[in-house]
Amino acid sequence: MKVCSFLPAATTMIYDMGLQEFLCGVTFECPSERPKVVRSILENNNFSSREIDTIVSQTKAQGKGLYYIDEELLSSLSPDIIFTQDVCDVCQIDTAYVQRAIHKLKKQPLIVPLIPRNLKDVFDNAVTIARILEKEENAYGLLAKLEKRTDKIIDTLRKNKAGLKRIMLMEWLDPIYNCGHWIPDMIAQAGGVDMLSNPSGYSITIPWEKIIQYDPQVLVVASCGFKPERTLKEMDKLTQLTNWDGLAAVKNKAVYIVDSDLFTCPSTRLVEGIELLAALFHPQLFSLPESLSKKVIRFENSFSPSSIQ
Repeated sequence: MKVCSFLPAATTMIYDMGLQEFLCGVTFECPSERPKVVRSILENNNFSSREIDTIVSQTKAQGKGLYYIDEELLSSLSPDIIFTQDVCDVCQIDTAYVQRAIHKLKKQPLIVPLIPRNLKDVFDNAVTIARILEKEENAYGLLAKLEKRTDKIIDTLRKNKAGLKRIMLMEWLDPIYNCGHWIPDMIAQAGGVDMLSNPSGYSITIPWEKIIQYDPQVLVVASCGFKPERTLKEMDKLTQLTNWDGLAAVKNKAVYIVDSDLFTCPSTRLVEGIELLAALFHPQLFSLPESLSKKVIRFENSFSPSSIQ
């Protein structure tokens, strides 16, 4: 059985479940050495956040896509199964495009769309992938281990009667987008609440005035598709805004730039994101795992990275 994964989350989960032997093709963003079947017009770009937002808006308005398939390569791979997604056509190639592309193939593969809206859906997708590959036990074994890790966080918060921290997590900073889908669930499991978020729904632009009024105790910036160092270069877009210095998060030195892969990529690695958030929200109860130390930068207005103790 040969499989193409057209979203990094599915690819990550395939590896986490030890099922990579089935994988024959991936996207340019996937953490894999397999042939790259899906490419993007934004690949290897140096655009700013505002420029990317403009390109995305204009492309959608023209009825065009941000992603395309190397059809010759796909034909040569001749997969039996293709995993796609229908959550966001900005983040990854969508099912409709894939369906149009496979009509030209001699062998029609099975298209399996993954549509996670919340954290439970993400974990259910792992089961779906494993079941399709007739290795369902691999998913349940992995999920059992992940549940122990999240249960440990929840039990520690409950034992210490830790109050919920008032959080805002941004999925984009110019313009500012709140967080949606599964991320509010992650925040809740880490001991926080984001009242500006959109649980199980799409992230949307948020007026700065509303953020000032909400006054988060902790501000987390996870610009979609960006590593912390890339986001750091654009933090002036926030610091130049009115009353930035008045935010509780800024006064508390609780502004963090994080690797978006731990939040916006709906894979089983989201548990690492929960562990990271717990350490940021409740540092007196949780230590940042050493393996995640390079996934976060504390921002202190000086534009120089500060380590998280």
